[in-house]
Amino acid sequence: MTHKAGFVNIVGNPNVGKSTLMNALVGERISIITSKAQTTRHRIMGIVNTEDMQIIYSDTPGVLEPNYKLQQSMLSFSNSALTDADILLYVTDVVEKTTKNESFLHKVQAQEMPVLLLINKIDLSDQDTLIKLTEDWKELLPKAEIIPISAKEKFNLDYVLKRIHQLLPPSPPFFEKDALTDKPARFFVTEIIREKILQNYEKEVPYSVEVMVETFKEEKTIIRIQAVIFVERDSQKGIIIGKGGKMLKKVGMEARKDIEAFFDKKVYLELFVKVEKDWHNKDNKLRLFGYQPE
Repeated sequence: MTHKAGFVNIVGNPNVGKSTLMNALVGERISIITSKAQTTRHRIMGIVNTEDMQIIYSDTPGVLEPNYKLQQSMLSFSNSALTDADILLYVTDVVEKTTKNESFLHKVQAQEMPVLLLINKIDLSDQDTLIKLTEDWKELLPKAEIIPISAKEKFNLDYVLKRIHQLLPPSPPFFEKDALTDKPARFFVTEIIREKILQNYEKEVPYSVEVMVETFKEEKTIIRIQAVIFVERDSQKGIIIGKGGKMLKKVGMEARKDIEAFFDKKVYLELFVKVEKDWHNKDNKLRLFGYQPE
């Protein structure tokens, strides 16, 4: 039997459900999910293996016009997903205008690989709206196959998987057959902590935060982790910590529970908060946090 393998890259604008789709297709919680835009900052791979197939999914940041160096790096992750995809999943939803981020859409139009255009969140729409959207997208991306889905409800994902299996090229595997992702354990710790910050704080504070794991010691019955939450201003440090350390303790408790579930092991988590002024515009700091400043 011929082995198939390839890169199935997920792109689209912020808040259309890319990360929800990624987790549903991989069958594991690889990407963090919140209702806030720009939740995903990195390109994250999730790998699905069968005896005769290896599918490497990539979740990417939502496409946006960059205002600072961090966002430039996020856009570079999305652009790179266009260059190495064997199959492109362009995700939109039932409320997004087809004219949003036309410059990126032009890049998608120029691609030669198969494009599956997934109209997400159809459980929030009606038949007439969906028909009109399908017609509009068909005009914009005539070569794409348009598939209505609900990633959250897993509606029509069986068909998406069927098409991916059919379109995947013959190839030996790119990763070991037991691999789940290309990211190290520490990365998922930082993402889970950042998710809890996005969920617990308002306004600009979550977007001014980056997380770094300083120590990760795995013992027989427990993982001991020390992580630093970086903010850009002293006032943000006070907000993250909260009165009497109450907010930081809440974030730590929620993150610890999810980290324990992720690793299926008891976790001891210590969190610290440091100020690193204007980190999102400093090349050396962005590299330290795993970004690719241009």
